[in-house]
Amino acid sequence: MRVNRAWLGLVVLMLPTLLVAMDMTALLLALPRLSADLGATNIQQLWISDSYGLMVAGLVITMGTLGDRLGRRRLLMIGGAAFAVLSVVAAFAADPLTLIVARALLGVAGATLAPSTLALITNMFRDERQRGQAIAIWATCQFTGGALGPVLAGFLLQHFWWGSVFLVAVPAMALLLLAGPVLLPEYRSDRAGRLDLASVGLSLVAVLLMVYGIKQLTVESEPAGSAVALVVGAAVGFLFVRRQLRLETPLLDLRLLRNRPFTAVLVALVFAGVAMAGTGLLVTQYLQSVLGYSPFASAVLFAPMGLGVAVGTMAAPALARRMKQTTAIAGGLVGSALGGLLLVGAEGANTLPLVMIGIAVLALGTGPLFALGTGLVVGSVPPERAGSAASMSETGNYFGGSLGFALLGVVAAVVYRSRMDGTSDSLAGAVAASERLPAGQGAELLHTAREAFTAGLHVTGVIAAVIFAGLAVLILTMRPAPRTTAAALPDYEATRS
Repeated sequence: MRVNRAWLGLVVLMLPTLLVAMDMTALLLALPRLSADLGATNIQQLWISDSYGLMVAGLVITMGTLGDRLGRRRLLMIGGAAFAVLSVVAAFAADPLTLIVARALLGVAGATLAPSTLALITNMFRDERQRGQAIAIWATCQFTGGALGPVLAGFLLQHFWWGSVFLVAVPAMALLLLAGPVLLPEYRSDRAGRLDLASVGLSLVAVLLMVYGIKQLTVESEPAGSAVALVVGAAVGFLFVRRQLRLETPLLDLRLLRNRPFTAVLVALVFAGVAMAGTGLLVTQYLQSVLGYSPFASAVLFAPMGLGVAVGTMAAPALARRMKQTTAIAGGLVGSALGGLLLVGAEGANTLPLVMIGIAVLALGTGPLFALGTGLVVGSVPPERAGSAASMSETGNYFGGSLGFALLGVVAAVVYRSRMDGTSDSLAGAVAASERLPAGQGAELLHTAREAFTAGLHVTGVIAAVIFAGLAVLILTMRPAPRTTAAALPDYEATRS
């Protein structure tokens, strides 16, 4: 019964994990329609799109550690209830400001969910093999949600109004609130100490400024504002680090970084996020702007990337039973490197199949890293630090994704402009210019612009391959992580309350 309850509890934890990831991407297709209905300006559209992710990234450190202090189940229940209520507010927003505020508050609620679910898994599964399987399922939900978000949004928008994209979360969160107190354990650290509000403020400001600065690099023509945000964010981050190292009970236990395998996996998670996000950005634009597919069709064609991660994460525990975890992770990363190289050949008649196979192989290879690597992170620390470790893992993912969009997006833009000899800054600009030219000249400009964009995709594939190959070497050379024994974990029945 104990094991059955734990697995039923995992099913409950899958709901918020899936929905937080879906909310990150589902708005991509709904944004044009809701912007038209609400009369949102370009700046308001940007904040509607970004406010959720920025608040999740900015508060995940605080919420992960706060769960260790207040109780992980309690924080999950509070976050789930707030998420349901705010989803209704967002669905029926009558103006852009209301929607922006609702999305930002949804981000606050979402920040409570991801680290709480991961930390609770360490309490519910004392057996190392079962814990690895549970984390693999958790990782699968996280990345499947990101892939299915646009697809589900496209389906809903064909049959309902844009608010339906938000209302999907309500029944799922209601089920979480009903089943959570019965199936999920409570856990809090006896040595947590008081919450340091100065550390909360420093971490929030540092992460928000740095993520915002990175994001703006891809949309601003003048990088001065982004550079200022990054510099100030880094300075505040430095103050945050100094404060954490001096506190007896820090908000984020940076002493965990002394564990070399822990640090190596975190680095791998960040840079894998860079490669995947950058590749995803270029491929989705390639499908729409070069191959000419609609946004919904592009979302469906892009689904193999999310599904590839899902299959890879689910297969990871079986691989770990047949070989060392580091070997499984490194082998998967080598496969991801090959997937990146497949994108280099994306040109000509077989372009679409090659792109789809490339992103699927690339994503499939990252599965062992996200499943086993996350397990190494939370399994290499004592149970009372699981929330802090989970928050560091989640923060690494968000930073990696933001860096990927910015850095690889900038690289692709440089390649595009060099191929266009400075005559066009973007493919979208070339498309608009071609409509004002005679038919022959417009077609020639479009052909040249699409070839230039394709060259940027090829360079991105090479960079992704180099990143994954380097990470494979890093993982193979790290020392094995110390094992957390079952005896060190709290008894599942004893922690229920």
